[in-house]
Amino acid sequence: MTDQLQASRAATWVRAILVLALLYAFLVGVKALETGIRGLGEDFTDSLFARASNPFAGLCVGILATVLVQSSSVTTATIVGLVGSGSLPLQLAVPMILGANIGTTVTNTLASLGYLRRTKEFRLAFAGATMHDFFNLCNVAVFLPLELTTRLLSRLAQSTADLIGGVGSTGMVDSPLKAIVKFPVAGIEMALSATGAAGRLAGVLLLAVGITLILFSLAFITRNMRLLMLGRVERSINAVLSKGGGMTAIAVGALITVTVQSSSITTAVMIPMIAAGVITLRNAFPVTLGANIGTTITGLLASLATDHPAGLVIALVHLYFNVIGVTVWYSIPFLRAIPLSLAQRLARHAEVRKSLVVVYVIGGFVIIPIIGVLALQ
Repeated sequence: MTDQLQASRAATWVRAILVLALLYAFLVGVKALETGIRGLGEDFTDSLFARASNPFAGLCVGILATVLVQSSSVTTATIVGLVGSGSLPLQLAVPMILGANIGTTVTNTLASLGYLRRTKEFRLAFAGATMHDFFNLCNVAVFLPLELTTRLLSRLAQSTADLIGGVGSTGMVDSPLKAIVKFPVAGIEMALSATGAAGRLAGVLLLAVGITLILFSLAFITRNMRLLMLGRVERSINAVLSKGGGMTAIAVGALITVTVQSSSITTAVMIPMIAAGVITLRNAFPVTLGANIGTTITGLLASLATDHPAGLVIALVHLYFNVIGVTVWYSIPFLRAIPLSLAQRLARHAEVRKSLVVVYVIGGFVIIPIIGVLALQ
């Protein structure tokens, strides 16, 4: 028994060290992405984001990108890297980052489809999944127009970035971590130069390396943290919700998401419990909101690897969008009931007409965003 315990502890330490190594690989990936985009030239980036010049097209880009990669963390990290390289203007990145918040909710909705043949359980599971959808849709409906008219989020983020400091005389963010992250990217650049790759070709290769490292590292961080924490996640949620939830549930949802680096894991864990009637929608809702806050850690981590202060600003925009949104929507009982009511209403209709589920998922998360990207230029 003692040998098994020691082996278990050793395995835990190995996984923890592996997560730290993967986190370093993630930061190197963000730096490689930033360097690669910069190497492609201004004309390339201008043409790349020409379609997203309309804020609503940018919103659709964020939704679609997140649905395609099935991870808002990847989308957010990429956007932070692009803004940090100076390739993507902050005002265009804000709608994209908000769109990523909407796109990430499709994972829960897909998870609820496992109960499709069990009518009552499906109604509860589908409502539990789509309350996340409706919260993010409502939040974007309020704060995107507010940001476009007043720049509330970006002003708050810029003020916070200025307070944090770390901006040197060159306008670049100074951090010892950057030197450590830049070292392997500089090595890759030297290796590419030695093989004759230069200019745009080097930029494309660095871009590919960066995206690969971001995808790989986040996927394996999530996998390892899930293995380390999944049992604890379920116990923590059960312990909190047995006492009624509230602000404590929001805090636990945020903490779990920061730990496992995936809001989808936090919220997906609750779907079976909601379907079984173990927890109610009302009690599960604050955990979902906390997961929204916790997922912003990825963008903040990514900003540590960027040279331009705007990378930190867009990461803080993401944080403020979720923190202020959760505060507004949860603290006012009338507003708190809206996402829950919409989710329950849609679930009742989906229970009767299963075809509505296909229309909702494919239409809402794929077709409408594609139309938005193509039509709104």
